[in-house]
Amino acid sequence: MASDDGTGEFVRDPLGVAERITADGSSPWPVEAGRYRLVGARACPWANRVIITRRLLGLEDVISLGIAGPLHDERSWRFHLDPGDVDPVLGIEYLRAAYEKAIPGYDEGVTVPAMVEVSSGKVVTNDYAALERDLATQWRALHRDGAPDLWPDPDAIERIGEGIFHDVNNGVYKCGFASSQAAYERAYWALWARLDELSEHLATRRYLVGDTITQADIRLWVTLVRFDAAYHGHFKCNRQKLTELPVLWAYARDLFGTPGFGDTIDIDQIKQHYYGVHTSINPTGVVPLGPDTADWLVPHGREELGGRPFGDGTPPGPPPAGERVPAIG
Repeated sequence: MASDDGTGEFVRDPLGVAERITADGSSPWPVEAGRYRLVGARACPWANRVIITRRLLGLEDVISLGIAGPLHDERSWRFHLDPGDVDPVLGIEYLRAAYEKAIPGYDEGVTVPAMVEVSSGKVVTNDYAALERDLATQWRALHRDGAPDLWPDPDAIERIGEGIFHDVNNGVYKCGFASSQAAYERAYWALWARLDELSEHLATRRYLVGDTITQADIRLWVTLVRFDAAYHGHFKCNRQKLTELPVLWAYARDLFGTPGFGDTIDIDQIKQHYYGVHTSINPTGVVPLGPDTADWLVPHGREELGGRPFGDGTPPGPPPAGERVPAIG
């Protein structure tokens, strides 16, 4: 997942299969209903971004979803929540098998999300940023009726998303996996400077870009929803808890209650993954019991800022029966 650049700073490894699935013929992989299976994990924020995008756009019947469990070893993410520890569609126990079918002798990182071609069992791409962008744009012909436009202003979304990626999404990992005090402190101060900036930005507007939910909100939210359960303590991002940040806490609760967001989250799996897998940080493997998740249901009051969550579209319907997560509270 990462390397050390010699200064003790966490450096995220490059993606191993950075392909694209397109409708315009610009890649070898065409948009096609039923051809691909999205493999994610409830624990992983990068996978969560694509899972939310798929939900909001109503692509559940177009792209099937496989869920790797929260625990894995050096061999890769594992389907230990499925009967017989095997993905029922791909027929594999470890996701690494799909990477090795795509690239024999594959020795890069095995990450989620990964889009897998069902017929061949090969990973097509693990480029999460391209996946969420292409689901919103290249797959448009297969969106549900009433699907929102998640990319109404690409330049603004990418501009604000760049800072969110470096200082928040990846920033919490830079804090947690820093191997020197100096590297940790650089990441810590960058994280909190960015969160303070985002808090100020959101104090007078409901969403990050325009008056509707966009991909920028999805990017920020997946880190916020994991903050108190994992990043505050486990990754030492402990200036304050999310619950102590009035604007960001209300913003996060607003999105949590929005169809397509909170219904993709399993807090227990999040904690099991971070505290159970990162043995260099938590060698005992003890998983904390808190925090109290009922607080996510407290009214947020953000409606007063206006905004139209889905723009001219509509909310997605309930998740498919096989994709439902435990209720909060």
